[in-house]
Formats: sequence, C-alpha cells, structure tokens
Amino acid sequence: MATECRKCRQGSLDFGTIAGRSVVGSFDGGVISSDAGALLLGATEKAIRLIGRFATCFTDRREAESIEHTTTTLVGQRVVGIALGYEDLNGQDDLRHDPVMAVLAGKLKARRKRCAPVAGKSTLSRLEHAPEEGAAFAPPRYHKISHDARAIEEQFVTLFLEAHRRPPKRIILDLDATDSPLHGHQEGRFFHGYYDCYCYLPLYVFCGRHLLAAKLRRSNIDAAAGAVEEVARIVARIRTRWPRVRILLRADSGF
Repeated sequence: MATECRKCRQGSLDFGTIAGRSVVGSFDGGVISSDAGALLLGATEKAIRLIGRFATCFTDRREAESIEHTTTTLVGQRVVGIALGYEDLNGQDDLRHDPVMAVLAGKLKARRKRCAPVAGKSTLSRLEHAPEEGAAFAPPRYHKISHDARAIEEQFVTLFLEAHRRPPKRIILDLDATDSPLHGHQEGRFFHGYYDCYCYLPLYVFCGRHLLAAKLRRSNIDAAAGAVEEVARIVARIRTRWPRVRILLRADSGF
C-alpha cells in the first residue's frame, strides 16, 4: 500500500514561518560532502608529491585492463581517509561515493558500471594486507599487490632532505616512544602498565617538524627497542647528502 503523500512527492517541503522567514526543505543540493578540507591536503600533495612517491613503493600485478582503481588512487584514498579521521575501513563503502574523494583521485566517474570513482573497503583491505616484496612465502591468491618496506621508510628521510635548499650546520634527531591505545583484540595486543591500557608502542624519530621514522611495535618491549637500528639507517641516509652536518640525538631516560 503506497504511503507517499502528494506533499512528499513535490520538489520542496514547507515547514512554516519562523521570525518572518519561511522554512523550506528541498532536495536540490546535489551531492554533498562534509570533508571539503581534504582539498587542502590535495594541494599539499601537489607540492610535495608524497602520495605519488608512496605509491611507487608498491608493485601491482593485477591485470592492467581490469583495473578500475590504480595503486596511486588506493594509496591516496587511504592516506587522506586517515588524515580525515577515518582510521578504519568500515566507512570506505560510503566514502567511495564522496565527491571530494573523487576530485582528489582525479576521476569524477568510474569507467566501469556499478563502480565508484574510488575504492571500497574490500579493495583497500587487499592493499593494507599486501605482502612484503621478496617475502619467502608465496603471496595469497588475491594479493596481487606487494610493497617494499625499505623504500617506504626512505620516503620520509628523502622528503626531509629535499625540504632544505642548503645543508644545515647542525640537526637534532628527537627519539620518543608513545602509546597507541587499542580498543579491540588486535594482533599483538598487550597491556602497558605505564600507560594503563592495552596499546601498541610505536617509535618516532623527528627532526624539528619533520617525521623521519614511525615504527609500529608491540608494547611488551623496552621503549628503546630497535632505536639504534633506526637511527643508524637515518643517519647513514642523511650522511650521503650532507656528509659534514653535525647530528645530535635527543631522548628521555628511556633511551
């Protein structure tokens, strides 16, 4: 039995008058986005080409003629999504229809029927679970994308070096470990007494405002675990470009 009334089928709804102004509901707003701030991220990407560089660290073995969403699109969608606060993939099936995400992908319409301009959670999940290049085990059937972990790590240091027109006389590398709280039963979940929660314990290395390393770690380890190896890698990379720069390390007593 039809429940639509004549008023509901018309182009607008009249909600009366308040303080001399008519309150009207209409449906001519077009496609709306609440994430327009992401356009600023897109402008930043054009300046430093972070997403494009990041995408080169992945190897895509999918059949080219069957690809709707390129690796660059997938990487860009995930990076922007995290920056906007969509940490999980659950919301990506809605975001794939967001016009701002389409603008950032440079593709307002999908080429194939029943596809969106950007990917849904299933496709992005395959990217996030892409095996490491050169791994001893054969990649699963549906994992056609692999990644080069070392190349990804080097991108941060490369961007840092390119941000300077001339070598500085001295730089300070700041080391720190902090908690990344967990709210479920994720793999590698441990309780940390100092932070009084279940968490990961990532290691960060900064130089001023530049992030040089972000190492995700379990929390059942010492705060300084792996710090020597990370610093050695970063310093070696910096020395290839700036052989005479003085490098100081700064950290708290945990290191």
